[in-house]
Amino acid sequence: MTEPQQPQRKATPLQVAKAVLSAFIGIRRRAAHEHDAVTITPLQVIVTGIIFAAIFVLSLVILVRTITS
Repeated sequence: MTEPQQPQRKATPLQVAKAVLSAFIGIRRRAAHEHDAVTITPLQVIVTGIIFAAIFVLSLVILVRTITS
């Protein structure tokens, strides 16, 4: 007989942030990607990606304004 499967845990916000940042950079290990694919939900990735993209764009705007002023 097979053992009952344990319910999958959701990833923590730190795990999602690490996965999204490494995707932005383009560096991922296969084992980490496979683990994240099981624990991270699409909603977590979308929300975190939008937040990090907004932070990136705002950082660039502030940097350009600082340099040009």
